[in-house]
Parts: sequence; structure tokens; C-alpha cells
Amino acid sequence: MRFEVDGAAVEAEPRAGQCLRTLLRETGRTEVKKGCDAGDCGACSVLLDGEPVHSCLIPAARLEGRHVTTAAGLAPGDDLHPVQEALIDHFGFQCGFCSPGLSVTAASLCGDDLDDLDRKLKGNLCRCTGYRPIREAVRAAVLGPVRETGKPPHGRRAVPAGPAGVGRSVSPEPARRVVQGREPYTFDIDGTPAGAPLVLRVVGSPHAHARVIAVDTDAARAVPGVVAIFTHADVPRIRYSTGRHEHREDDPDDTLMLDDVVRHVGQRVAAVVAETAEAADAARRAIRVRYEVLPAVFDPEEARRPGAPLLHPERTPADRVDEAGRNVIASVHRETGDTAAALAESAVVVSGTWSTQRVSHAQLETHGSVGWLDDDGRLVIRSSTQVPFLARDEIARLFDLSPDRVRVLTGRVGGGFGGKQEIFTEDLVALAVLRTGRPVAYEFSRTEQFQRASLRHPMRVGVTLGAAPDGRLTAMTIDLLSDTGAYGNHSRGVMFHSLAESTAIYRCDAVRLDAEVVYTNNVPSGAFRGYGLGQVILGVESAMDMLAEKLDIDPFELRRRNAVGPADPTHEHDLVWGSYGFDQCLDLAESALRKGNGVSAPDGWLVGEGMAAAMIATMAPFGHIAHTTATLRADGSYLLRTGTVEFGNGTSTVHRQIASSVLGSERLEVRSADTDAVRHDTGAFASAGITVAGKALHAACLTLADRMRHAAAALTGTDAAGAVLQPDGSVRTPAGLVGAAELIAAADPAHRDDDGLTADGSELGEQRSLAFNVHAVRVAVDPETGSVRILQSVQSADAGVVLNPAQCRGQVEGGVAQGIGSALYEEVMIDDGGRVINPVFRTYRVPQSADIPDTEVYFAETDDSLGPFGAKSMSESPYNPVAPAIGNAIARALGHRPHEQPFSRDRVWRLAQRDPR
Repeated sequence: MRFEVDGAAVEAEPRAGQCLRTLLRETGRTEVKKGCDAGDCGACSVLLDGEPVHSCLIPAARLEGRHVTTAAGLAPGDDLHPVQEALIDHFGFQCGFCSPGLSVTAASLCGDDLDDLDRKLKGNLCRCTGYRPIREAVRAAVLGPVRETGKPPHGRRAVPAGPAGVGRSVSPEPARRVVQGREPYTFDIDGTPAGAPLVLRVVGSPHAHARVIAVDTDAARAVPGVVAIFTHADVPRIRYSTGRHEHREDDPDDTLMLDDVVRHVGQRVAAVVAETAEAADAARRAIRVRYEVLPAVFDPEEARRPGAPLLHPERTPADRVDEAGRNVIASVHRETGDTAAALAESAVVVSGTWSTQRVSHAQLETHGSVGWLDDDGRLVIRSSTQVPFLARDEIARLFDLSPDRVRVLTGRVGGGFGGKQEIFTEDLVALAVLRTGRPVAYEFSRTEQFQRASLRHPMRVGVTLGAAPDGRLTAMTIDLLSDTGAYGNHSRGVMFHSLAESTAIYRCDAVRLDAEVVYTNNVPSGAFRGYGLGQVILGVESAMDMLAEKLDIDPFELRRRNAVGPADPTHEHDLVWGSYGFDQCLDLAESALRKGNGVSAPDGWLVGEGMAAAMIATMAPFGHIAHTTATLRADGSYLLRTGTVEFGNGTSTVHRQIASSVLGSERLEVRSADTDAVRHDTGAFASAGITVAGKALHAACLTLADRMRHAAAALTGTDAAGAVLQPDGSVRTPAGLVGAAELIAAADPAHRDDDGLTADGSELGEQRSLAFNVHAVRVAVDPETGSVRILQSVQSADAGVVLNPAQCRGQVEGGVAQGIGSALYEEVMIDDGGRVINPVFRTYRVPQSADIPDTEVYFAETDDSLGPFGAKSMSESPYNPVAPAIGNAIARALGHRPHEQPFSRDRVWRLAQRDPR
């Protein structure tokens, strides 16, 4: 069969049932991404004879004589299409996994489509940006430079790609490659250095709780192309946690690679390795497993009662499971002051219980990894992970290898949001590579992502607040129940963190905290943006709004009267007031909401305003470690090595800006996310990419600059204080110019490596600062249907000195968009038997462009003493106050308060049917 791709003739013979997406990738067109393989996300979009289509839905057999255009072929040669130029200019991507498909769809639009742009883009999901910059980019490209209206909201525009100093909106270095689909993600490399990989597939359990009695693999082994099959009898009997932390003891050791007891539907029972995907799938279907079904428990309240089925009865406190006999992993029971007496004496008391749901991270790139043995016999894993060093160390532990015999690296990662702070594929890939000696790849399907990866912890949060007549808090009690599901990855940390900044944001002398995190036979929960804060903040901020209503105090003013401040002691020993911007955030959000934006509600809809506040520490507790190096090379360029991962968080861009500011050069190469690059990096989570890794790189660049000046001074016999770095890597001294090669030759040999003159930078984040976010909304509610429309969305953020304004704004907008999704639409639903019933994007409601309004973003003016150049973190925290602000606005509109998230149309409709207060 002959067809054309990007103007080039292609001859291929599709297999039976093959779709266009896989055929294109097999012919080297990795611009076409896999996000769902169901026509729901648009990551695989191409033009077919000029019309945008999802290539995963097009039978490859229909290609004869057709013309296919991918994102790489939208413009001739290496040129960019105007839409792609605009996406770069308007910062219209973060992780960028959606960008090639979105570029293709947008390139097919014309001026008449702009009036219905959201509908035209509905087939292309973006999990990162919040859609505002995408909409602006498409409008700018379609209208052209003459008719473009000018600046994005709030006057921030991009500057040309390439490094520049901090404080500028610099585009990411790989921007051109990202929008064309040419920047490699995990599976975008043709084969491995050791050859084409075998394909790994997993057999999942149909039962929520069962003992594996026998696994019959005879028929599967007879399938042509099958290389190996693994069951629980073939794996190391070493328990571990899929969740990764700097200190591996933070989580329970309750997981086996393959277990003879399964504890949730979808849990892996056996792994098949074969020459092709077809052979692996056929073998997977041929495996027969005999189970003894065991009693299961799905409600966390029932799970901790006497007589409930026990999931891990043999685990002990030594495994970090405190009460296995009650399915309780950990608990908190702590009181400051006398809350009972304080509540009894309070002028006003409010109380309520709020429930939050399971939410999928919905990264467009699913979990996956590919492994091989290098020429030295070392195990190499290329993975879509946020934590390559932590993954390496646990793999080495599982297989009794020295860490230097394992290398883990990433390409660009297509979204994380905490979900890739886990080991979900790397362990099986390592097993298969070590046992077969051949390269092996394992890539999650979208359904596996819902059934086998972790979700946000669902929680039930009871809150009681007492206050004096002036609104001053007198008492606070929190009663928390967290459902970790079948395994305890991130269970303890999420529970403890959920109770921290969510309650410490306000001054209160009497506080009681009661919390437990419990095993159930549900799909496991794990790390998710906000790390538990969002769930508890929903309860606290909703109760604060109830207080404001009862006392007839403006909700912004109520927060001001109770806000923790820099004169107050912090609630944990390692937290310090590096800067303070909560007061500014309250003022900025209130001013914007009072000003309005001119958007009115439809006739008959009810309107309400709401706000909520959030505080977060600027990194994870107990130390976050980063090691970096900066090297001057003989040609005058610089090599920067870091361990942190780029998955849309923007750290690689800011790292270049930090180096450019110190070294005065734009000739920078960054090597990152590779355990061979540096000694250690805890990982890209807890918003530590700037506050820890960035600070370490800042230190490395300062040290390198100092060494360069001293080397130049030694050569010229002048004072090093008078030596000035030049953009070409040379140093000008009062006695003359010294070139980069001369500097390297003159430097102390201890500071030279194969690349040149090197300086190390390390940061152990033992002290943490605090950041704030305030979200405010005005919503309209249709009492006839329960629909909620956001008329105005505002977030103010205390990010310290903003190192890349457009990029930081994008992080805020993306967090808001994810918050709107969890507030109104998203819910992973589980039936009575523990089965996920909506494991695809078609039925799991990731917000589309039409669902997310533009958000006004305002930054407080603060300068943090701990962060590099005064910066604080701002990737994780914008998510946390969004849902409670929306809930408060709905309550103000209807006169009845929602207590169950998401505030979906059916739930809001039922609220609207109640008699008004």
C-alpha cells in the first residue's frame, strides 16, 4: 500500500486491525503521540487529505493513495506553521505532549472558526496549561500579525527563545521541537542501543481480593513469539512501596512485584514478554488463573471496624503499618489547648463534613519505561518518571545490585502532577531485561492508567470551628479519614501533610486533630498535586465561609483577622518566614473580584461569589537534596548538569536563566534527569525544581565564575576582583583577555574533567519557606439543570521573585484548571465490587477548552531569603484553594452548601431543589 506522509511517499503493509497511529509510528513518525487510543484526547491528531482526524481511530488499511500531514510537516523544511510560532510566543504548552496534535487541529482552522473556537478544539485535551494561552495563540495565528489584538491579559508576552537572565519570560529551549513533535518523550526513540525492545503485557486481577491458587501458562507459552512469562513464583520476595521519597522508610513496605494475594481489581498477576504486541496480547488472553475469592471491604469507615476483612494482616509497625489488625496504616490524635472548653465558650460554632473524590492525574503520557543492558552489562531504564534517582535506588535494592550498576534516565516527560513519583513499570521492565538479556518495553494503556496507577486520596473531612463575635477563631477540630486503597504508597505522608498548612494558616489557640489512613480493596491512592492539602482545605475554607455568613463578616476580612503572620511561630521546626505575601494575596484577589470583569449570568441563573485561601511549604519535609555541576568548555560554552526532570514544570528553562544571570552567557547546554549526570537529586516533586535544584545550580555557577576569575588573575598577575566574565567564556582582567581554553589549562586539575573546568553545587533543603495562594470566583448556577458556569476566576499568588513571569503564570493557570476539573467534573467511579467503571477519557471528564475560563493571575511582590534570586515554589499550590472557592460561591448562590465533591450537575441540582434558607 502506498500513501504520502508530510510530502514523502511511504510504502507499507498494515497488519489486520492496525490503526493509522501505530503505522505512522512504526514508520518513524513519532510526532504522533499516544494518549488514549480511543479518539478522546487528540494527542495523535493528523491531517488526512487536509482534514483533522484522530489517527488512532483511522484504519490503516484505508490509506491507499491518501495524504497524511503530521505536526512535523505543517510547514516546509524546519520552518514552523504560524500556529506553532504562536504557541511558542504565547507559552501555549507546558509538558507539550498535546502540542503536536493540537497544532495540527489548529492549523486547519480559519477566521470563521474563531467564534466557535472552544468547540473546534474540544477534541484536543491539555492537562497542563488551562487553555488560555492556547486560545490566544490560535486566535493570533488565524488572524495574522495585522489583525492580532496585541498583548495577552495583564501585558505579559514571550521574548525570543534562548536563555536570558531571571525575571524575563523566556521560552523553553526545545519549544520548536515540542510543537513539531520532534522532542523525544519516553517511547519516541526508534529502538534502544541494544536493539528493538520486546513488549511486556500484564494480566490483571478480576477480583478485588483473592488468593492466587494456580496460574496455567501452558497455552500462553505456546503462542508464537512469546519469550517469557512471569508469575509470583518468579520474582524476588522483597517487599517495597511503589511510592518514592528521599527516605524510603516514609511509606509502608507492603508490595510485592507479583503477589499470590491480590487486593484490588486490576492488580497485576502475571507478566508476558513477547516479540510483538500482538503476541503479548494473545498470550495474556491465554493465561488461566484460578483464584480463591476472599472477603473485600471498600468503605474506609467499615475497613477500620472490628471484624472487617484485613488486607495486610502480617504487616507490623516495622513495615510502617501501625495497626494492621484494623487496616490502619497511621493515625494522628493531637490536641493543643482545650478544644471542648473553647467551643463551649465560643460565641459562634459551625460544623460540617465534606467528602472528596478520587481524581486521576490524567497525564496525557501514560506511565511507561523501556530497559536494556548496556555494553558493560549495566541495567539501563528509560522511564516516564519524576524521580529517576529514587527509582534507581529501589530497583537496585529489589535485584540486589549496586546502584552504580543501574542507570535511570528520562526524556521529556508528558505530565506528572505527582503521579509519576512512583514505580509502576520500572520494576517489571528491570525483571524482564535481567531475565531475558534483551531490551523490554512496558507502556500503560489509558485503562491501565486508571486501574493500576495511583489516584488522589479520597477523604472524609469533618471540621468544627468556634469564633468570638469579632470573628477571631477560638477553636478548631479536624476529623479526617483517608482511603489509601489496597496499598500504602504515599499514605502516611499525604495524611500528615494534609493536616499541616491547611490548619496552620490561621491563628487558633485550641486545635484538635484526629486522623486515620486506612487500607481498602479499592485501587491505590498516591501522590497528587497538593499532596492532601486540597482535600482538607475544602473543609476548613468551607467552614470559614460558614463563619463569615453567621457573623456577617466579609470572607476576605475574616481571613485577615485570623491569618498567621511573620510574627507568629511556624508549626514545624524547619519552616521559616523567608518572606510573607498572604496579606497582598488577599488584597489583590479581593480588588479584582470587586472590580469584576463585565461577564454577566444568563437570565434565570443564580449568582454567587466565593473565595478560599491556601498556604504551602516550598518543598517536602525531612530534606530535599540536589546536586548539580557547571562546566566551562574549551569553546567558551557551558555545560550544566542537573538531576531534575522536565515534565512541564519549567525548571529546565529557569535553570538556564539562573546560569545565564550568573555567567553572563547564552551558550548553555543542559543535561538533566539522568542518574549518570550528577551524584543525586531527590526528584521533581513538591515544587522543588527551583527552590532546591535551582539553588544548587546557582551555587555551582557562582563557584565556577569565581574559579574562572581566579584562574585568569593567576595567568595575568592581577587581582581576581577586577576580572570580568565575558559572554564567550573568556575573562577580561586589567592586564588583558584570557580565553576559555587557557582558563581550563590553568585551573587546578582537581576541578577539571573531560569536558573542562567544573564546579559543583549541592543543596540540602533543610529549611522551608511558606507560600500563599488566594482564589476568588463569581459563578452562575442554573437551578433548572444544576449547571455551574464560572463568570470570573481570579488567583493571587505569593511566589517570591518571579523568575519567568509567563511560565509561572502558566503554572498557576494550569493548577486552577485542574482545580476546576476536580471541583466540577472529575471523578473516578468505582462499583460495589471495586471495579473502576469509567477508565477512559470518554467517561472520565477531563475539562475541555470550553470548561475552563481565563483566570486573572496576580503576583504578590515578595523576595524570599531562602530561594534562588528570591524565588519561591509555585507549581503545586495553585490547585489547593480552587475547589473550596467554587463551593463557597455555589453556597452563596443557592443558599445551600455543597458537601460532596465534585459539585456535579446532579448534586448541584438536588441542592437547588431545596427550599431557600
